[in-house]
Order: sequence, then structure tokens, then C-alpha cells
Amino acid sequence: MTRHIVQFSGGIGSWATAMRVAARYGTQDLVLLAADTKTEDPDLWRFVDDAGAHLGVTPVIVADGRTPWQVFADQRFLGNARIAPCSVHLKQRPCRAWLTQHADPVDTVLYVGIDWSEHRRVPAIERGWTPWTVKFPMCEPPYLSKQQMLDWARTERLRTPRLYEQGFQHNNCFGACVRAGQRQWLHLLEVAPHRFLAAEAEEEKLRRRLGNVAILKQRRAGVSYPLPLRELRHRAQRGDQTA
Repeated sequence: MTRHIVQFSGGIGSWATAMRVAARYGTQDLVLLAADTKTEDPDLWRFVDDAGAHLGVTPVIVADGRTPWQVFADQRFLGNARIAPCSVHLKQRPCRAWLTQHADPVDTVLYVGIDWSEHRRVPAIERGWTPWTVKFPMCEPPYLSKQQMLDWARTERLRTPRLYEQGFQHNNCFGACVRAGQRQWLHLLEVAPHRFLAAEAEEEKLRRRLGNVAILKQRRAGVSYPLPLRELRHRAQRGDQTA
């Protein structure tokens, strides 16, 4: 008997992955493993519950207990697009701890919901989850775009996560992901300024503690400098086209 464990992030890619695994192997030995970062949109958990009920599988939810901001403070490092300790501490480690306790690598396959457009990430993900075997159903044909996955969910009579409806590319961290670039942060400022301001306040706390650090970067004369969220907001409010 092989256990099929989907890294179930609440994003549409992980949902589509779970659907393909269920169609191929059934749901008797299917596990939906989700990590709670304590900063997600409540609607993400609504979707996780709905998707689990649709498949007839109760999701397994693990948590470190901290938020990304608490991890940054503990690590004395502000996450950014290149290095995100929040992902390691709040997602990878809790999931690995659960797998170590409950899933023998000999008879377990992990599934990760990246799609064909992110295929370059496959080798690093495989190395990171050693000794478990990892597969990527959405990197296989028929290839689907994110919009096609969302349309698929709707045909299954599922209400899709609202962050997608709000124009975000990913359903994580309530739109305030440190891996995102300036464009997403400006979009967050436009559609949910209160969430932007909350992230800005957390970043300012860390800047007072750690110095001139920031989630975002800017380049001037070929040199990279920190771009605090506060400065990004001020530029946007001034109509500065360099924002």
C-alpha cells in the first residue's frame, strides 16, 4: 500500500494536484497536508475545508505556532524574495516533522503543486524532501494554466479562493508575502491598504531592531538598496512612476 500525501497549501495548484492524484489512485490512502502560518486569509481555510469535503478527505493541519514576523524577529533576519526563513520554519519543518512521525519513505509519495511553468524548481524540491519520493502532477500533460485550474474548480462547484478574485497570483500570506515583488505590494496597497499598513508596521519594528533592512530592493546606478514598504507607499501616494 502506497500513501499519497499532497502538500496542500490552499492554492489552486495544490488543489488541482490533489484532484489528479485522487483520480489516479483514489482517496483511501490520500492525505492533504497543510501548514498553518498563522497569517493566511481565513478564506484559504474555507477553501481547504471545502476541497477536503469535496474529496472526502479531512485535511491534516500542522503548525509551528509563530507568524512569519515572529520568525524574522527570532532569526534576526527579514525575509525577502531570495531568502524566506518563514517558509522553512512555518511550512517545511512542521510538515517534515509530521512526515517523519507518520510516513515511511519506503511506501510514501509526496506531491507538490507547482505547475509546468515552474518546472525549473523540481530538482531543488526533490533534494529538499529527501528521503521521500516527490512527484509533480501539474508539471505533466495535459498542461493547465492557473486560470484553467480555477475554471476546473468552478465546474466542480467549488468557490475559489478570494485572493485570486482580488487579482493576486497566489493564495498565501493574505497577499503580503515577502517573496512577492513591488508589483504585488502595490496591488495589496490598492485593494487592501489595511493589510499593507499592517505589514509596513511589522517591517518598521524590525528595521528599528535590525537596521536598514527591507523586504524589497531598489537599484540605483547598478547598486541595490533596501526599499522599505513605507517608502514604496509614499512614492505610490505621490504618483511617483519609479514606485
